Amino acid sequence: MTTPATSSAASAASRLLKGGTLNGERTLSYVDAVREATDQEMSRDPSVIIFGLDVDDPKAIQGTTKGLLEKHGPQRVFGTPLSEDAMTGAAIGMALAGLRPIHVHIRMDFLMLAMNQLVNVASKSHYMYGGKVCIPMVVRSMIGKSWGQGAQHSQGLYSFLMHIPGLKVVAPTTPYDAKGCLLAAIRDDNPVMFVEHRILHFQKGPVPDKPYVVSPGKARVTAAGTDITLVGISYMQVECLRAKAYLEDIGIKAEVIDPIWLSPLDTETISHSVEKTGKLMVVDNGWVCCGAGTEILAQVTERLQGKRDFRVKRLGFAPVTCPTSPSLEDAFYPNARTIAAAARDMVEGKPTGWLPEEKAELQSIVFKGPF
Repeated sequence: MTTPATSSAASAASRLLKGGTLNGERTLSYVDAVREATDQEMSRDPSVIIFGLDVDDPKAIQGTTKGLLEKHGPQRVFGTPLSEDAMTGAAIGMALAGLRPIHVHIRMDFLMLAMNQLVNVASKSHYMYGGKVCIPMVVRSMIGKSWGQGAQHSQGLYSFLMHIPGLKVVAPTTPYDAKGCLLAAIRDDNPVMFVEHRILHFQKGPVPDKPYVVSPGKARVTAAGTDITLVGISYMQVECLRAKAYLEDIGIKAEVIDPIWLSPLDTETISHSVEKTGKLMVVDNGWVCCGAGTEILAQVTERLQGKRDFRVKRLGFAPVTCPTSPSLEDAFYPNARTIAAAARDMVEGKPTGWLPEEKAELQSIVFKGPF
């Protein structure tokens, strides 16, 4: 199932921003889609549990775990000490013992404290023990700018994890994909890193009430075009759709692709688009050096070299530490206008100095504060 087509890029971006019922389909927020997926799978499979810092707090991780404690009980829904390494080890042990744990880390920044468990134990156990054991665990973590939290609370570090065989990495953008990807992740016999941009929690969109999966390794073309391919990772998918709207005003038709799963990565869909457009820009939620966008460009280049001439460009974090002030954030993070400006330069093959005038209906959601 794909998101229903829209008449223009502006309406597509506006729908992602504001939500609303589409073609009679039920609408949920990203938060409710994550909560519903967890609830449905816990109801279906008694081996599924969820735990982590503040999952049983009244705020319930922005609402993603709301009501789960009351419905499924404290043996399956519980908070933990602030000890990322030890609790990740506990999750691995639970998975080895036959459970399917969902471990909520809240912020991806602090997964670094559990890297030995993730890289040397969770990802390798199936291989090291000759396929006799599996580690069916999901690690949820949030990325992205927030409430002036800056250097240690805003980073998107999923490219670290894409590097590791045995780990799957998914970064859904829409509520539809959030539910379907989480259900697929829980049912997977491999450890899966489930990446949530905190601003996406405010998005709304159509979500079926019955369980369904969005399987690993398939990207989605979210808007068709012929002049340039824009690949937006996680929240940058929203900004790419907004950029497409700005570009349409000057007659440039951008094709927009959401990779959804970063590992395994669907390079074929992206390459097919670039064969048509001849230009590829990848917009990331991390630093461009050794980032997810860099890997996408490399894989597409390997596929298409010798077949046709094409141009590539990466956008992402500026090569400095994540700032806290809004004025510095404006220079640090890509946005729809800067994406559109860079795309026009690529299409015309020269610097144009163009920056589109901001449209109120395409402005970004502002993060509301700590949780």
